[in-house]
Amino acid sequence: MIDYAQTHPDAIYLSEDEASMYLQATTTSVWASVGQPPVPVSSTAAAEMVKLLENTFRAVNIGLVNEVALMCDRLGLNVWEVVEAAATKPYGFMPFYPGPGLGGHCIPIDPHYLSWKLRTLNYTARFIELAAEVNSSMPAYAVSKIAAGLNEFRKAVNGSLVLLLGVAYKPNVADVRESPALDIIHLLQAQGAEITYHDPHVPRLTLDDFTAESMPLTAVSLQNADCVVIVTNHAAFDTTSSPNIPRSLWTPAMR
Repeated sequence: MIDYAQTHPDAIYLSEDEASMYLQATTTSVWASVGQPPVPVSSTAAAEMVKLLENTFRAVNIGLVNEVALMCDRLGLNVWEVVEAAATKPYGFMPFYPGPGLGGHCIPIDPHYLSWKLRTLNYTARFIELAAEVNSSMPAYAVSKIAAGLNEFRKAVNGSLVLLLGVAYKPNVADVRESPALDIIHLLQAQGAEITYHDPHVPRLTLDDFTAESMPLTAVSLQNADCVVIVTNHAAFDTTSSPNIPRSLWTPAMR
């Protein structure tokens, strides 16, 4: 089973029959493009479970760090500082980072296939269900932080111009499938916000009753917005080096 989400996967897991056919048909040039030979497992079902384990591992750990972010917010702590310090441990810890929700065609979806199957066998996949609950709540949490930031400047969400930076589901790609930005747009629209966006990888976005083109990212567009939100941290949005986002513009009003 090949994970097509990655151009160069770390490993390909195949049942023994699939592996046999694959090895017979594969040429040296294909091996070079893949990067390493496939890893044989006992059956197609086992190969599929490998994929589901990998996706579920990420979904659960992202859910954990997202909940840690919620807890740090209540405790007045910087979750980024906490994660970065924990990552200095030389063993036993793999850093995951919080965000506005899950996106893409694998992590937000595939674990639910496994959860559904297990329900038919009278078993509850508790970690999958709990992680999904936390991760699916993050767009609403992001909107609540936007509302709180606007409120500090005596502004309501209703009528405010909100500029979203990035609508793809992960950095430096054009894929918007299951992107949390889509939920954030819906939630902000429901509260009366006017939404614009800039994404160097997504020139046009159509979402139900929302259709827009990526607007140029200029000093004027930043200054005209009541709130600027980095939803997807594309490399182009590096505030320390991007010529399109002058450091002087990143004031407390732009969170």
